[in-house]
Amino acid sequence: MSAALCPALFVAAPASGQGKTTVTAALARLHTRQGRKVRVFKCGPDFLDPQIHTVASGAPVYNLDLGMCGSADAAWRLHAAAQEADLILVEGVMGLFDGSPSGADIARYFGIPVMAVIDAKAMAQTFGALVHGLATWQPDLPFSGVLANHVGSERHAELLRDSLRPGIAWYGALPRDEAAALPERHLGLLQAAEIADLDARLDLLADHLARTGAADRPLAVSFPEAPAPFVEPLLQGRTIAIARDAAFGFIYPANLDMLQTLGAELKFFSPLANEALPACDALWLPGGYPELHAASLAANSAWQAALQAHMAAGKPLLAECGGMMSLFETITDRDGTTHPGAGLLPGHTRMQARLAALGTQVAELPEGRLNGHTFHYSKSETPLAPLARAHTPAGSEGEAIYRLGSLTASYVHFYFPSNPVATAALFGASPD
Repeated sequence: MSAALCPALFVAAPASGQGKTTVTAALARLHTRQGRKVRVFKCGPDFLDPQIHTVASGAPVYNLDLGMCGSADAAWRLHAAAQEADLILVEGVMGLFDGSPSGADIARYFGIPVMAVIDAKAMAQTFGALVHGLATWQPDLPFSGVLANHVGSERHAELLRDSLRPGIAWYGALPRDEAAALPERHLGLLQAAEIADLDARLDLLADHLARTGAADRPLAVSFPEAPAPFVEPLLQGRTIAIARDAAFGFIYPANLDMLQTLGAELKFFSPLANEALPACDALWLPGGYPELHAASLAANSAWQAALQAHMAAGKPLLAECGGMMSLFETITDRDGTTHPGAGLLPGHTRMQARLAALGTQVAELPEGRLNGHTFHYSKSETPLAPLARAHTPAGSEGEAIYRLGSLTASYVHFYFPSNPVATAALFGASPD
């Protein structure tokens, strides 16, 4: 094995809401339509943008996060992608320099050229000053150029392009087009499966990009040799059932890969579609939007009974964020309507207008240390005493982690590759 060369581009922005996801998805669709094998990565612990990019590129999308995932995890995934892909796209997170570590840190660490996406609908020559700042704020950043978003006319695009300093590449301009916009809700974009005309929107965006210089492939980047870590098949012979639908859709592809690498057989089912809980040794309820589907979940008596039977049998159950929310006695949605929950956990969860928690979390469990993140608008109250509390990388107190019999529940979304042995233990692997 040796270093792998592959054209790559890091899609960044000065802030959230500039159109990074839209442009990244459009680039992925455009190059895929042109017959290239595109691999997309998303910086940060995001679930929603990767779903869009998976549809756009036709391939799973993995997360890059120097905090939650670690540099070694990112290195081997990028190297593996570079060995098979014709193009690697990496979508940044928030603003280019926001956070610690930031998107700029990832671009600099791996030497990936940066293309900034800037919403230019309310500016002209100031565009050039903003680009100049992004390009020069960190002298060692491999900054390449800029793409203007929400441009009003060809004349507007000319003003923006002419404002750039020498050495800044012009990747083109995207016009304002509501028909191509990606719909959103409180946690971000809608899940890909909820956007009925997503393919049409992506094709329209790709058509717009095809008229600009954005279709030109970037220069090749050398991704150093980085083998995947060895994982012992501690879950060999065990079956894990995983809820997966509009209520339980926040799943890292890396987590699924890890469970399979550990030897587990995965069986997916949809509580919203009244699909029965498969025969299994363990159950995983990932995060999602149970508050949007609380009435349907409450009406599914077979689902409630299956959960109770699973718990009574002492089988492991991991419930993350939305998965945990669905297990309380009641859940109150954003409209103030209270619905019955599954009742496996004593207490109540209530949606609120303000963000309750956001950021990387580290959990020290009896099974071992696991990295993850939290992002939710709900608050939950329970008389249960926490098994443990996660903490932030800076050491501040984080989310409570509860254990009731064979059930482990928390607002934390765990990143399984951060500790395969602890992950296997959570799903019932026998100790040595």
